[in-house]
Amino acid sequence: MWKRRNIYSKRSILEIVLDELVLSERVIKGKNPDPSMLIIDSKSIKNTDTAEEKGYDGGKKVSGLKLHLGVDTLGLPHAKNFTTANVSDRDGAIEMLSACAPNLKNVAKVLCDGSYTGQNFADAVEVLINAEVEVVKRNELHKFAVIPKRWIVERTNAWLEKYRRLWKNCERKISTSLQMTVLAFVAILLNRY
Repeated sequence: MWKRRNIYSKRSILEIVLDELVLSERVIKGKNPDPSMLIIDSKSIKNTDTAEEKGYDGGKKVSGLKLHLGVDTLGLPHAKNFTTANVSDRDGAIEMLSACAPNLKNVAKVLCDGSYTGQNFADAVEVLINAEVEVVKRNELHKFAVIPKRWIVERTNAWLEKYRRLWKNCERKISTSLQMTVLAFVAILLNRY
């Protein structure tokens, strides 16, 4: 019941609670409730043998699922989606942005890493949420350095690592994996109060 999506809003109860917590956290921090920048990244997660849906990410050599995440400058989630690991970062991000487009009306810029390069991706983002894509590549810095703003989404992924249930995907369905991630974000935000 807690993970079933409402036919009117296409969101589960947990997703509605998370959206309200994110909104209130942004207001408390003095930010506009709707973000103007979205920082996106993906993370491959290994599956256990119980998972029904899985793919193979050849780049990271992981059999499992891929979490696509879009966060604001505070690291709060505004877009999230799970796909099988064989889905490319660009295709998964387009699917995520398409599903979350109504919540991203004020986003003017999408910041991402080199795996999101390409005019087709930039055009798709422009069509979906009317935002400009800025790709920040590590090799353009010519030395090791923390990439400005990009570390925020990495920090958010680190927050999720504290939840043992998310280290590996033990769920049979992708929808349950998504709801476990939403539940972890709800716990993270509730612990701030």
